[in-house]
Amino acid sequence: MTTQVLDTTVEAETPEGILLELRPAGFVPRVYAFLIDFIIRIGIMWVVAIITVPMGGFGIALGLILYFGLEWFYPVFFELSRSGATPGKKSMGLKVVMDNGLPITPAASLTRNLLRTADFLPILYGFGLLSMLLRKDFKRLGDLAAATLVVYRSRPITRSTLDQVQPLAPVRPLSLRDQAAVIALAARAPRLNGERLDELAALAATVSGDDGRQGPEVTRRVLAVAQWLLGRR
Repeated sequence: MTTQVLDTTVEAETPEGILLELRPAGFVPRVYAFLIDFIIRIGIMWVVAIITVPMGGFGIALGLILYFGLEWFYPVFFELSRSGATPGKKSMGLKVVMDNGLPITPAASLTRNLLRTADFLPILYGFGLLSMLLRKDFKRLGDLAAATLVVYRSRPITRSTLDQVQPLAPVRPLSLRDQAAVIALAARAPRLNGERLDELAALAATVSGDDGRQGPEVTRRVLAVAQWLLGRR
């Protein structure tokens, strides 16, 4: 079992000195979120067009104003809400935060969305895509300027789940290094979301005889081995 893990998490320290672990969202989920929001905006414009077209020039003017508002302030409105996410991002389990993990500010939201123009260049968000692919935190140019991150929403597990795990002996002898890695994983478990914990537990699944498997049950068995190693038998 190896203890070296390729990770896509970043650590952020709040002004109060609290260390947070954030999981930046990559290109694929952000594209899906963008497409969902795009479809929503198109739907709104279609409904408005049906209503305003009979109004003639006045209706066209209203439609143009609405288009401008949707294009530039639709993301800002939702990012400043309690969820910190547009409907598209929310459906993909994402949200926008500041680099320090705190909720996004109005100035930062305006900056990151106004700079979508720069991200779009030279065509089809070319610069934005290049920036995301070259960075571990997947920031586009707007995020760099606004000091923001698009991250996965945290889904922490409860400590009571860990307390209910029954100790399980490892299926093979473990070196001191491997024992330390499994125990360290158990110590971090309450601070991780379910998906991340399953991902890390899968790397240690050999200790419970679950090589090549991943999921909540495998995670419970790996944590059970940690309980056994801690002498709770």
